Amino acid sequence: MSADTQRTAGHFRKKRGTLIAVVIVAAIILLILFHLIFGGKPARNGNPPQVVSAATATLGSMPVILNELGTVTPTATVTVLPQLSGYLTEVGYQEGQDVKKGQFLAQIDPRQYEINKQQAEAQLAKDQASLDQARADLARYEQLHQQKSIAEQTYVDQKFLVAQDEAAVKADQAAIAQDELDLTYCHITAPVDGRIGLRLVDPGNYVTASSSPGIAVITTMKPTTVEFTVPQNSLSQVLERFNSGSKLPVTLYNSDNTKQIAAGTLYAISNQMATSTGTVTLRATFPNDDESLYPNEFVNARLLVNTLQQAVLVPTPAVQSGAPGDYVYLVNADDTVSVHKVTLGPSDGKNTVILSGLSTGQTVVTDGMDRLNDGAKIKIAQAKPSEDGSAPAAASSSASAAHHNGKRKHTSDSASSAS
Repeated sequence: MSADTQRTAGHFRKKRGTLIAVVIVAAIILLILFHLIFGGKPARNGNPPQVVSAATATLGSMPVILNELGTVTPTATVTVLPQLSGYLTEVGYQEGQDVKKGQFLAQIDPRQYEINKQQAEAQLAKDQASLDQARADLARYEQLHQQKSIAEQTYVDQKFLVAQDEAAVKADQAAIAQDELDLTYCHITAPVDGRIGLRLVDPGNYVTASSSPGIAVITTMKPTTVEFTVPQNSLSQVLERFNSGSKLPVTLYNSDNTKQIAAGTLYAISNQMATSTGTVTLRATFPNDDESLYPNEFVNARLLVNTLQQAVLVPTPAVQSGAPGDYVYLVNADDTVSVHKVTLGPSDGKNTVILSGLSTGQTVVTDGMDRLNDGAKIKIAQAKPSEDGSAPAAASSSASAAHHNGKRKHTSDSASSAS
């Protein structure tokens, strides 16, 4: 064998060895990949159960409350206006003080009106004397008339003269009464009980009848009222209770709804609906002895319309809204959930009333619903009754234990209890 032949045979053997090594490495890589893909994870049947929280539907009471924004509206806000003209000589109140009806507030210079009264009294005296004289003449004329000693016309004219003098006397008396009233108006008093505001005019100013802005503003602080509106859809139940004679309680909270500030009752409903908003105005009264309600203050009003008894309650987070409408995820006996349509009633924030679609004792999902769908497998991490205290705690505890321990017997007991 020649040297070229030997070199060719050696090169072929080297190339074949490299090819075999490449095949072996590729086989090893394929085996590793196969092991990682098919052998690294245990075989699973479907998705793993989703961990959720659940609660049991219970029976309890639920107050039907309308939450509305209200405005404190005083029972009386009076602007004290002068009723005649003159110089203001005195102010008899302190700004911000409480005043009683009839209390002195201000004085207008009365001298001109006193002079007017004196003139009217003098005119009355003159006209009264004329009347007395006319009556005396009429008495003499009457005797002469009976004796046919005077003309008929003279007697009749004297009767008319007496009537004229009587009318003049009445006019003078009315003028005196007007002057006395003007003198009363010079002495300005409080028309209502309340708290007086800041002074609007100082002594020395000339005021005229009904001049703006007036002398002062008096606002009744206690009792007071609050006005708020309710939508037309809620009006029927309010009218039903109000017309039956029930006193509907109204509770007021401050503007940020963190503190109760007053409690009163509903006492008036407006006679018209606002067409622009579809609401009707209601007014509630409050004693306001501590003056915690200030005129024109904004408050949050809660009107207790009714209280539902023996209502089916679920925690509010259990209620969902979507394409089916309002629904809950109902926990089934085989550790699955199903979408259950429900009809909602009132809610107090923690619990919601289910009017139809759910029975007491059934278990619903309250947390972990972000990836749930109809028929999904679940594992209950925590099951608790509603916060109203009327739920059978033992039933919820057994349901929770059944799902935690995975015992079919307990699961069946929980499912039978839920159904």
